Amino acid sequence: MYNISQLQDLINKAIAEKSYPNNPIELYEPIRYIMALGGKRMRPALLLIACDLFEGSIMKALQPAIGIEVFHNFTLVHDDIMDKAPLRRGNPTVHEKWNDCIAILSGDVMHVQAYQLMMQVDDSILREVLNVFSETATGVCEGQQIDMNFESLQEVNINEYLEMIRLKTAVLLAGSMKIGAIIGNAQPEHAEAIYKFGENLGLAFQLQDDILDIYGDPEKFGKQVGGDIIANKKTFLLIKAIELAEDLDKEELTYWLNEENAKPEVKVNAVSEIYNRLGVRQLAEHQMNTFAEKALSALEKIPANADKKNALRVFAEQLLIREN
Repeated sequence: MYNISQLQDLINKAIAEKSYPNNPIELYEPIRYIMALGGKRMRPALLLIACDLFEGSIMKALQPAIGIEVFHNFTLVHDDIMDKAPLRRGNPTVHEKWNDCIAILSGDVMHVQAYQLMMQVDDSILREVLNVFSETATGVCEGQQIDMNFESLQEVNINEYLEMIRLKTAVLLAGSMKIGAIIGNAQPEHAEAIYKFGENLGLAFQLQDDILDIYGDPEKFGKQVGGDIIANKKTFLLIKAIELAEDLDKEELTYWLNEENAKPEVKVNAVSEIYNRLGVRQLAEHQMNTFAEKALSALEKIPANADKKNALRVFAEQLLIREN
């Protein structure tokens, strides 16, 4: 049985040892750069954990796991262009360090490389693995488009928001785990159960992210607190606040959503106070815990080694108990 740190070390070592062509340097250097910026390597680690859960070979799953991480970073490169983001993990984004055209093209190559890595499985499961990966990749793109659509929509309801984060965030965790299960020769119903585990874990993880954006410690969370409020980003908390606000709360919330010259810290404090009065943090935490319970329920349906299941359960709990 492997622990998460061992798997993360294995993934980091494989990424560090990966070689790229030297020419054209503008195409490949951005890929080296973004892949070296680190991160939790959560998605490839979950792929390896799922494979191990079903007694599969970690080494047979390693290249597809790297493929998942390459794909994830490809989406970050392109998302940063769309968001005009200047920083990624505390460093200049690819499009800032080079330019938009280079970032787009390097991202395109990463997408191709992800498929090349994903194909390094036994021929007997190749079609099944590529089908899951393709459906997952399509879902992530759909989620990103829906998220961008939300920026121009006046009204978004909770169900629409949950579907967006399911596609944009949760399906990649779920697809990673299902691919790991397939490589581990899991039965179809058990591969589907681990998919449901990953999907619900991903939904809970994103809701935790929404909560920490406002209530987290910026030094421990690693992001600007209140960034979603400043950007009027339609998160679970904002959507629920709009739904519940009445009278003065409604008038005040509408004011801050439309005030273009507000000082960021003043706006964050004011909107946070409205959230506190409406109890939306507690509602978000309840929804997060509901998804976490669904994830653990799906895990219980899998007839696997008890110690390995418990290790996966502990890892899931660690993901959802981040500093706040």
